[in-house]
Amino acid sequence: MNREVTLPLIVDDRGTLQVSAADVSKLLRTVGGRWVRLVEGGESGLDEDTVAELAIELAKLADRIDVACIAHSSGTAT
Repeated sequence: MNREVTLPLIVDDRGTLQVSAADVSKLLRTVGGRWVRLVEGGESGLDEDTVAELAIELAKLADRIDVACIAHSSGTAT
């Protein structure tokens, strides 16, 4: 299974970036955290184990985005 993810950047017609990687990683963590809080609050219809796994995967993806950005900005990207 290929675990590589490519996220297209959202740019306007002048090529200006509209969504930063920091915003994307923050959004991923926020969504996962919100799901976990819904389960903790007793929201019916949500499987606790599934929500936990999804939140973990979103956090991992956010971490990968952050690491890639750090590597790129420090000049160590391969």
